Amino acid sequence: MTGPDDGRRGGLSRRRLLGALGVGTAGVLAGGAAGGALGRATADDAAGAPAPSPTDAVPFHGAHQAGIVTPAQDRLHFVALDVTTDSRDELVQLLRDWTAAARRMTAGQDAGEVGAVAGERYAPPDDTGEAIGLPPSGLTITVGFGPTLFTTADGVDRFGLAARRPAPLVELPAFPGDQLDPAISGGDLCLQACANDPQVAVHAVRNLVRIGAGVVSVRWSQLGFGRTSSTSTGQDTPRNLFGFKDGTANLKAENGSALDRFVWVGDDVEGTAAEWLRGGSYLVTRRIRMLVEPWDSSSLDEQQRTIGRTKGSGAPLGQRAEFDPVDFTTQVDGEFAVPETSHVFLAHPTNSGTAILRRGYSFVDGSDGLGRLDAGLFFIAFQRDPATGFVQVQRNLRLDAMNEYVRHTSSAVFACPPGVRDADDWWGRALFG
Repeated sequence: MTGPDDGRRGGLSRRRLLGALGVGTAGVLAGGAAGGALGRATADDAAGAPAPSPTDAVPFHGAHQAGIVTPAQDRLHFVALDVTTDSRDELVQLLRDWTAAARRMTAGQDAGEVGAVAGERYAPPDDTGEAIGLPPSGLTITVGFGPTLFTTADGVDRFGLAARRPAPLVELPAFPGDQLDPAISGGDLCLQACANDPQVAVHAVRNLVRIGAGVVSVRWSQLGFGRTSSTSTGQDTPRNLFGFKDGTANLKAENGSALDRFVWVGDDVEGTAAEWLRGGSYLVTRRIRMLVEPWDSSSLDEQQRTIGRTKGSGAPLGQRAEFDPVDFTTQVDGEFAVPETSHVFLAHPTNSGTAILRRGYSFVDGSDGLGRLDAGLFFIAFQRDPATGFVQVQRNLRLDAMNEYVRHTSSAVFACPPGVRDADDWWGRALFG
């Protein structure tokens, strides 16, 4: 038995255990993680800015893409696409057309210049029409390029981009417990549409897919609701489908220095081939099924010890309020309040190891055919380098007690270029120029 104040269990100090695991990271599911704000405004723009109305338009132009540090909206439609053409010119024209359509839709306009009802009677409209009369609803559209856009799985360089693929843009490694479905993983391109009205988000993706007919096809898609992280200091901490506050210690849009350190690709980008990505970020998605039936049959004490926080207030175990500092030396009844296998213990950004900017959403996709809900978290994270961001985080969580209740079923990684600067700019111009 160890003494009550020496901070040890079984002869291994908690400080040494943190060092051995490389902890100092952002968590993947529950509150207590560093990293999780995304969106549109730049760090400088976000600081001190008044909170927009949920129906307002988010500016489309900027140094960074919208949808990364923008205060997280309530709804998501995410789609990954395969490029079906081998023509570089057709791909470039699609990116130009997508940019023009996104610029209009984020301003609350139709996807096309003519619109849903003002065109030729016997020709297809250049907008599908389901957003007629709806406000912009904070719509942001974010684009990303997958590793297979640069080189296919069998090594083909379809568009002359292989030499311009950034070194960090590689498929994620396998993790213990993964149950990934290739059909809902990967992709050449991705589009992330976030809005405060689900119809606005779906309208955006539907029209961009329509515009891409013959050039791209949908590989997989995911709808999400109820943001699972706060990405601005003006937002309350939301709850995930386990009923716990999620993302208490996430990065926030107002913390510009942290964003520069952990989210944006900076001036030290490796090699001139990847200069096109400066000011951009890397996007990792994971579809995480949450086994809600076993979780719901667990006691409150077990749930709280799995997470490392109280279910009501969100306070770290042994503390009183949500934003009280996590103290790994606090003891209750002779035992450490925060278990060493809890999510908070393994995910907490102790010693400033790393952080990711989380922007996830809950999902419920019917049932699995066995009477169980197919529900969980569509995890989204932005970071400067996936190897030192999500990959490090996930490896730190290999002993996480929460692993008993979650299954990772989908995985993807994309490089998101910098923002569109003005009316003459377009997504990926520096890459293809």
